[in-house]
Amino acid sequence: MPGMEAILEKARSYLDSRRGERITLERLAAAVGASPFHLQRRFKEAFGVSPRDYQDAHRVEAVKSSLKNGSRVTDAVFEAGYGSVSRFYEKKPLGMTASDYRARGKGQRIGYCSFSSPLGTVLLAATERGLCSVKLGDDPARLRRLLAEEFSEAEIVETRLNELKAKILSFIEGEANLAKLPLDIRGTVFQRRVWDELRRIPRGETRTYGEIARAIGAPAAVRAVGSACGANPVALVVPCHRAVRTDGGMGGYAWGVARKKKLLTLEKKS
Repeated sequence: MPGMEAILEKARSYLDSRRGERITLERLAAAVGASPFHLQRRFKEAFGVSPRDYQDAHRVEAVKSSLKNGSRVTDAVFEAGYGSVSRFYEKKPLGMTASDYRARGKGQRIGYCSFSSPLGTVLLAATERGLCSVKLGDDPARLRRLLAEEFSEAEIVETRLNELKAKILSFIEGEANLAKLPLDIRGTVFQRRVWDELRRIPRGETRTYGEIARAIGAPAAVRAVGSACGANPVALVVPCHRAVRTDGGMGGYAWGVARKKKLLTLEKKS
């Protein structure tokens, strides 16, 4: 019998070559010569998601690709293997609606503001559903350009967002919890699991990428956890700065390692 690593690669290749199909765990196990129970557990350990969630993530990516290329929503959903548009929306895989995503925010109104903080400039952006972006930096104009690239077809309007601004500043000063802020963000199944786990880390504490991977039931997916942290669209609200390396090093941070270190120091003092 081939080694488990070879079986897992065979299983992934099998799913990759049949992306428009719904492959049951039993069928996949039979195809690679493993028991369903053992395959399910080891697949999740290796890749961070179950075979079913792996298929779902690829279907979502297929829908995204089709939408970006101008396909109609219905066509994109059915071509990706969903039985109906309602089935696609059940898991809210894109955050915003599929039609909004296709147009890179076209028809949406996104309000934003930027302001100074102990961490430098903070840019907040929100749709009517919730926060869609939190960026940190030193140059407000650069942060505005990044937002415009992310939502190139949306109507982006500078506004006050006073309540959100106050909560972010209070959070930085150690006086507020952002766990209940409404969000309007997009991410894969795996990314959302990582982001949810990050939000469970108490202020003033950190977790290694390996600890986060184990906490979500994917101990072998340490690198994928790091990538999910890097893809986080709402800094501070999803506290990816609390993820560190096993050796105690800071690890990466989209908004600069020095800023990450300062943020962790501020949190430990509060």
